[in-house]
Amino acid sequence: MTVLRRILTTALMAGLVAGIVVSIIQYLVVHPLIVEAERFEARAAAVQAAPAAARTATEAATEAEPWQPQDGVERTAYTLLTNLLTGIGFAMLLGGGFAIYGGRVDTVRGMYWGIAGFLTFALAPALGLPPEPPGVPAADLVARQGWWLGTVFATATGLAAVVFARHPVAKAAGVMVMVLPHLIGAPHLAGAAATIPADLATSFVIASLATTALFWLVLGAVSGAFYRRFA
Repeated sequence: MTVLRRILTTALMAGLVAGIVVSIIQYLVVHPLIVEAERFEARAAAVQAAPAAARTATEAATEAEPWQPQDGVERTAYTLLTNLLTGIGFAMLLGGGFAIYGGRVDTVRGMYWGIAGFLTFALAPALGLPPEPPGVPAADLVARQGWWLGTVFATATGLAAVVFARHPVAKAAGVMVMVLPHLIGAPHLAGAAATIPADLATSFVIASLATTALFWLVLGAVSGAFYRRFA
């Protein structure tokens, strides 16, 4: 089997497994928190809209509501599809990393790579921009995306230097690179209050990060197992 076919086959199998597993956990743990946050958000929106009840029907009709999937089967289906595509995409990155690494890869070593993926794509960005449930105000999207991408790149580069570099100076430089985005600081919206209780927001952050950690552990383990099998 060629390297490219090995990567693609591994990514497909591992992405499907990890996507299904994380979708089940999200439905049981994260989804109820999102629904509760949406209730608080809807109540706050109703209170804010009350003084504007005198607007004409024409004015109200021109305000288009942003599309979102309906709660229930539709939302669950879209979540599953998103998780499957995300799992396959990240599994392709892991497979490419395995190929570049060139060393022995198995289930356990795959889990190590999965931990690195969690640190890079989830935990490090969450230190500045934690997962946001409905009802939590956010800064400009472009600014947040730029900081997130920079943090991911810095974390991946720094981790690679810490793990694979031999010289202590290079390892120290890797640590400095990982810290740099947090010294710069993530963009935040000043003066805006959340419409949900603080404990609900905290529970959402913890549940989201725990679910994401499980996703990366499963993705890494399954990717390592299949990558070795298709050798």
